[in-house]
Amino acid sequence: MISSIIYPVAAPQVTRRILGARNNPCAFCYTRRMPAGQNGKRRPGKFLLLLVCLVLAAVVPLSPQSVPPKSVLDLDGHSVDPFRLAGAKVVVLLFIRTDCPISNRYAPTIQDLSGRYGERAAFFLVYPIASDTSQQIRKHLQDYGYHLPALRDPDLVLARESQVRITPEAAVFSTDRKLLYHGRIDDWYVEFGRARREPTTHDLAATIESAVAGKPIPVATAPAVGCFIPGLT
Repeated sequence: MISSIIYPVAAPQVTRRILGARNNPCAFCYTRRMPAGQNGKRRPGKFLLLLVCLVLAAVVPLSPQSVPPKSVLDLDGHSVDPFRLAGAKVVVLLFIRTDCPISNRYAPTIQDLSGRYGERAAFFLVYPIASDTSQQIRKHLQDYGYHLPALRDPDLVLARESQVRITPEAAVFSTDRKLLYHGRIDDWYVEFGRARREPTTHDLAATIESAVAGKPIPVATAPAVGCFIPGLT
């Protein structure tokens, strides 16, 4: 037995709405009717304004001023890349600050290392404290007899890439920018305020020797003693 199916008949006004929707796909895009003009025509102003806003939101990028670029600076305020400056050399970054007493005591050692390996490795002093001005750094270089290129790292770009936390601390990179070592220069300091008569291990020198010779690095890291770099998480 075949049962009959009874389809409800739409009211005339509903039928007109459905038929109108077929001719106007946007008829059900609104929760209420758009106002009509004097001649019964719909006003396109609000719709066009909404359309323009959506297009602009899709194609207009955010202002670059909303996200300030992070960069490494030389003492003249120019953005620099020490890895490009190094060319085909191993890169040695030495993180120091103007007001750290342990950093300052290592100045002769840093100068000696750069003199011994400067032809095969590119040395850079990196100042990661944002409040250290170029004028203060220039005075610091003069006071401690440094003759190395100095960089400011106010956004801690190099500090994070080097995985350092302390000043003084060193980072050694291969010619293809692979981090080979980060940590102390040597074991002169046992803890803050207590030092040996002289260091018994020379971690940074051993790393540079191996890196420039293409040999395996003795150790990947060694804990440094000194002043913490603020702003690192």
